[in-house]
Formats: sequence, C-alpha cells, structure tokens
Amino acid sequence: MIALEELLQKRILVLDGAMGTMIQAYGFEEADYRGDKFLNHPCTVKGNNDMLSITQPDTIKEIHRKYYEAGADIVETNTFSSTTIGMADYQMESFVYELNYQSAKIAREVADEFSAITPDKPRFVAGSIGPTNRTASMSPDVNDPGYRAVTFDQLVEAYRQQVEGLVAGGVDILLVETVFDTLNAKAALFAIDGLKTENNWSHPIMVSGTITDASGRTLSGQTVEAFLISMTHIPLLSIGFNCALGADQLHPYLQRLSTQSPFYTSAHPNAGLPNAFGAYDQTPEEMQKLIESYLADGLVNIIGGCCGTTPDHIRLIAEVAAKYQPRTIKIDS
Repeated sequence: MIALEELLQKRILVLDGAMGTMIQAYGFEEADYRGDKFLNHPCTVKGNNDMLSITQPDTIKEIHRKYYEAGADIVETNTFSSTTIGMADYQMESFVYELNYQSAKIAREVADEFSAITPDKPRFVAGSIGPTNRTASMSPDVNDPGYRAVTFDQLVEAYRQQVEGLVAGGVDILLVETVFDTLNAKAALFAIDGLKTENNWSHPIMVSGTITDASGRTLSGQTVEAFLISMTHIPLLSIGFNCALGADQLHPYLQRLSTQSPFYTSAHPNAGLPNAFGAYDQTPEEMQKLIESYLADGLVNIIGGCCGTTPDHIRLIAEVAAKYQPRTIKIDS
C-alpha cells in the first residue's frame, strides 16, 4: 500500500465529515442505543453515540462507507468520547477498551474494502481522540479558581486505555482533535509517546486544535502561534484546526498556522455557525467555495469537515481539492 506521507507529498488528502450529524439522521431512541448487550444497563444511554459501534455496528459501517464513497481518504473512528472520563456520564467506564477496539475494527474493515477496490487510492483510519469533558488548565468553579476536576495523571491514564484499544483495532493514525485545553492535549501526547516507546509503534500523530471565537485563541487562552509552539516537543504528522468556527471564520487562523508550522497542516471546519436551534445550515456548495480559498492560498495538506458536514459536503470538498497542489512545508526565516 502507498505510504501516507508519500501521498501527502503528492496531493491534498481528504478527511471525512461529522459522525454525530450522520447518526442524528437515523433518529435512534433509547432502545436502539442499548441493543441487546446493554438492555439492563442502569442508566439512560441515549446520546452516547460511541456505544453504537457495539450496538449498531452496521450503521457505523454504513456511515464510514458513505464518506469513503464521497472521496474521503481518511475516516475517523467513532470514539470521540471513548475514555473513562467521557464514559463516566453513562456508567460505561469498564467498556472503554471494547468501545475503542470495536470502533477501530469497524473502520478498518471498511477502509480495507475500499483499498482493495482501488489500490492506487488507499484508505486510512484515524483514531479519534477527543478532549474529554473536563479541563486540566481551568477550574469549573468560578468561586474556586484553584480547583481542578481532573489531574494530568488521570488524563494520561484515560488516554492510554483509549489508545491501546484503537491501535489493537487497527488504526493507521492517532488524531488528537478538538483541543480546547493544551494541557489535556499534552496528556494525550504523553500517553501516546509512552505507548509508542513501550510497544515500538510507529503510528503517526495528528493534532487539531479549536479556536473558540473571534479572539483567535483556544479556550485555555493560547494564540495560534503559542498553540503551535506548545505542540512541537513531539514529532507530529500534522497540526491544524477543527470545530467551533466555519470555514470563513477559520481562514485567517489557518493562514497564520500554515506560515509557521514545520508539519503538514490540516483543517476540518464546521458547516458554518450553528443556527438558533443548534443546527448547521451551510450547504455543500457554499462550503466548497469557502474551502477552495484555503486550497488556492496553499494552506492545507489535509482537508475535511466537522459539525454539520455530511458526505455531500465531503464529495464537493474532495472534487475541489483534486484541482490544487498540497501546501509545501517551509518556515519563513
């Protein structure tokens, strides 16, 4: 199979779109989430999309297939919240390894199906590692700024368990994404680096941060440049941004990152900003036009979509990405 980095030097690779947006379209109820395995689970589980890799595997496979058919080179596993910290809300901490393993296995099977059909266009699987619902840098209690809901060591252990399952299930890439707190991301990278050393793994790492608003900073207060510098202590395949903003709002921050980054750059923005009901209204055609400005400016090596994006969005993004050359890595002196 053609190596990932070899492909990145030749063309812009396409990442998939939103998993949650696709799952919502199925209209699953509590019983669908539970399936047979969790029939007697002690708490409500509706909304725990990651567990559908166990209870509705055919649906998750179908979503992966739709994204590959749309032109994606890389799909993300259905594991955004699959840590003991994320699963505590559903009393499912003991199923974390299984969640990650099964999600990776499902994506691997679909990737291999498509790679076998078109060996000149191999498909890859990125293990999705989300930020958790806690922050290591800030207190959730305005009356106690020194309080932390999680420690660095707790995050490291949670991420170790997640990564072990993802790698056992067959991912090609480890994607630390939607980073709003750099300390959380550092815990994930520390866990990954330790496991790579212990097991002699060579899985490339992607990191994708989140610019939360027009301030141009992450939630923990870092500028684009500070975020980049914070991540350069470990060899990365790519660094980029996703979520929170639409393609037009993200453009200036991606431009700054692209100028400075010694790594490949990635972007998977939302389909615009959410409306009053939390839905995303940006059409595939509108998003394609905005994404083309990234490509024309030579800002990216990997491009995809986040919240609100569907296979229709990815199809048009893939079509326009094929017309442009990938960003060349260089640092201005």
